[in-house]
Amino acid sequence: MSRIGKQPVVVPNGVEVKIEGNTLTVKGPKGELTKSFHPKVSISHVENEIIVNREDDSKECRALHGLTRSLINGMVEGVSKGFEKKLEIIGVGYRATAAKQTITLSLGFSHPIEHKAVDGVEFEMHPDQKNVIIVRGIDKQKVGEEAAKVRGYKKPEPYKGKGIKYADEIVARKAGKSAGK
Repeated sequence: MSRIGKQPVVVPNGVEVKIEGNTLTVKGPKGELTKSFHPKVSISHVENEIIVNREDDSKECRALHGLTRSLINGMVEGVSKGFEKKLEIIGVGYRATAAKQTITLSLGFSHPIEHKAVDGVEFEMHPDQKNVIIVRGIDKQKVGEEAAKVRGYKKPEPYKGKGIKYADEIVARKAGKSAGK
């Protein structure tokens, strides 16, 4: 048995769950998410828990069992609390301005970069810290993907650490030329 797949997903108060075949719809205070799952995995809603069962013990079913449970847990957490990723901009003259769905980045290129987020994801500048971008949304995958796209415009370089990095990311620093002598 999958250790993760065996655990039930607890549904908090204020979250509605609707199952139609292998399609799950989760509705909460932050929004609504719908996802279809593989037919080899069955989903049932008992009281305030969602339970995931698999068809047999094949390798494919065992893999789908834990994956399905993790995706459902992410959906429930997303509609109740939401997800966010923080990005830090490090470098002289590097800055950003955010307006809900669009972010404008000045990263030392000849022109500013405009990035528009997909539906369900929004950008915000941190109110206290300068040059910290917050990417928010209810879909964990979309939030992570948008944060990765923004980071991809100027990844942190190993010598001075300039660029865009995740707030919890540690950039491995290298010594310059003179350190080798």
